[in-house]
Amino acid sequence: MLKLIAGKKGSGKTKQLISMVNNAVEVSNGKVVCIEKGPKLTYDINHGARLLDTDSYHITGCDAFYGFLAGIAASDFDVKEIYIDSILKIASENLDEIAKLIEKINALFKDDVNVVITVSADASELPESMKQYVA
Repeated sequence: MLKLIAGKKGSGKTKQLISMVNNAVEVSNGKVVCIEKGPKLTYDINHGARLLDTDSYHITGCDAFYGFLAGIAASDFDVKEIYIDSILKIASENLDEIAKLIEKINALFKDDVNVVITVSADASELPESMKQYVA
């Protein structure tokens, strides 16, 4: 299942994501992965979650990010939760490109993995195809 947490900068999306990650570590029956751009969540995320910094892997663009996620899916079948902070900073600031990426991510993980993504945009600004995922 894929969910988007949408809102303008400073609206509390990352705090909500941190809370969800830490809760998932406690209750999930599989591995929890949190993906960020830059090492800003190191001290906020429970050590039981795998914290990945996309800068460490030189990821730029939607295709590279999708490949990164596909690699996670292919290498570890025990991953049940993936949390992505600031997808606009990681993959692209173009919402239409992000909408296509969201559809690919949803198809990749289907209902096997719970995916939560923060988007720094008001829900009303999102393309129609993304609005169905807004929590």
